[in-house]
Amino acid sequence: MESIVNWLNGIVWSSALIYLILGVGLFYSIATRFFQFRHFKDMVKLTFNGSSSAAGVSSFQALSMSVGSRAGIGNIAGVATAITFGGPGALFWMWVMAIFSASTAFIETTLAQVYKSKQDGQYRGGAPYYIGKGLKLEWYGIIFAIVTMISMTILVPGIQVNTIALSVESAFGIDRIFTGAFLVLLLGAVIFGGIKRIANTAQIIVPFMSIGYVLVCIIVLIANFSQLPNVITLIFSSAFSTDATFGGIVGSAIAWGVQRGAFSNAAGFGSETFETGAAEVSHPAKQGLVQAFSVYIDTLILCTATGFMILLTNMYNVVSPSGSSIMNNIGEVEPGSNNAQLAVESVLPGFGAPFVALAIFFFAFTSLITYSYKAETSLAYINRNRKVKLTWPLNILKIALLIVVFYNSTNSAAFAWSLGDLGFGIMTWLNLVAILFLTKPALKVLRDYEMQKKAGKDPVFNPTKLGIKGADFWENEYTEDSEQMQRERKSV
Repeated sequence: MESIVNWLNGIVWSSALIYLILGVGLFYSIATRFFQFRHFKDMVKLTFNGSSSAAGVSSFQALSMSVGSRAGIGNIAGVATAITFGGPGALFWMWVMAIFSASTAFIETTLAQVYKSKQDGQYRGGAPYYIGKGLKLEWYGIIFAIVTMISMTILVPGIQVNTIALSVESAFGIDRIFTGAFLVLLLGAVIFGGIKRIANTAQIIVPFMSIGYVLVCIIVLIANFSQLPNVITLIFSSAFSTDATFGGIVGSAIAWGVQRGAFSNAAGFGSETFETGAAEVSHPAKQGLVQAFSVYIDTLILCTATGFMILLTNMYNVVSPSGSSIMNNIGEVEPGSNNAQLAVESVLPGFGAPFVALAIFFFAFTSLITYSYKAETSLAYINRNRKVKLTWPLNILKIALLIVVFYNSTNSAAFAWSLGDLGFGIMTWLNLVAILFLTKPALKVLRDYEMQKKAGKDPVFNPTKLGIKGADFWENEYTEDSEQMQRERKSV
């Protein structure tokens, strides 16, 4: 089974997908005139604006859910793996991915807002909705929804669970089967509570875990501050093949930097569009800007913190594509969370392993709870036109997720990563093709936002004025607002 999955990954994650991810990010950066720099102030400001409602969540809650999903094992184990197989230069290509991916994240999450729906009193949106309503390809939207349900409940969760179980076993000596059982109980209590409980849990855990992790990384950086110039030089020289030691693996640096950077921030996967559709905003571009900012938080802050910590303390090995050792600093250590644990231990003895284990637990747990929501929203898309709503398929999805969580607590780490890569890779191919065909309406939305801002207005979205079809939620919303304004004028 593992050999089949690895074979499929070789096809899905070929160089074609690597170039496609980079190319789409570059294309949207140019098409939006590098909005990720021009509107950075708006990104930060909008993150903390807005409020939730009975139907939706606030921009910050949506951001917390998205960062909670993005900020997972990729920020720790993913960075260590990229350095192991791509050298220090892989970190540079992760930075490049962050800059380009911000534009991709803006496009896909803005589209999720444009084509969202209100179902059973809740906002629903995401890749299946903009595929079905924007492209008018119902069958394509259903395929994406099915792939998402399979990925989020069966293929992807193993990465998070397995890394939690391994790090807890390493730090506290707790058998992985007990960690798996605890995760099942805790996760079940959250995911059976619905979107509001998921959002409230995420907005508490995400800021806490992110700030705490970065603070410890800063302590490690300060303790090794004299080595910082050398590390920065090493990163750039390795990325551009000018370093004598790592110059021969520059191709691996690009491939692993892009792949693990993409895995870390998930921009372009379509997986981060579901939370966006639940946000309460007056204009789709507002949430697009917020979600673009989450890519910066994830990669430019969290991944950079991990990368610097590992490189400054020399707690890494580098392996060539053929499997031979290029650099061996820490002996026979499996790349992943172990690198981060050793890095912290070198400065704070006795603290590194437990702290990183707890950080991984919080990072990965928030990813797991958002996976459940993505699968739930995908099912809602498939069932949206049914007169009688069936509840049992949703319960089956949640139970399946809990079974997968328990199983993967003792599963092979390599197999867990292979399954996760396969799930995200298939989603990426399907999603990038879709958003490229929806470029025109997405850019219209950005220009509309910019024009209203320039006129000194708080942007409000009217799809009819822009000639965007299929945005039925906004059409109804704008009509209702207009009727309310007319009634208010008559009463004066």
